[in-house]
Amino acid sequence: MSIPKVSIRQVKAARALLGWSQSDLALRSGVSEPTIKRLEASDGPLGGRSDTVEKVVSALEQAGIIFVSENGEGPGVRLRKGVI
Repeated sequence: MSIPKVSIRQVKAARALLGWSQSDLALRSGVSEPTIKRLEASDGPLGGRSDTVEKVVSALEQAGIIFVSENGEGPGVRLRKGVI
């Protein structure tokens, strides 16, 4: 599975669209809350270990998030149809 490159801002925007807290993301991704807090405290690309990135991105995608890559207007996120 190819994990898209996402930014911290995209992760925060995805959480906002879903109405998730950092605790919610930690619970659903299997990544500790302190790790989520540490990752979100920075800016730029989502860093950390590759398995951590995969867990975070996968949890958000399974919840209905679509990560939009750079397309001339900049990267972003949106909800898949039928979610929420």
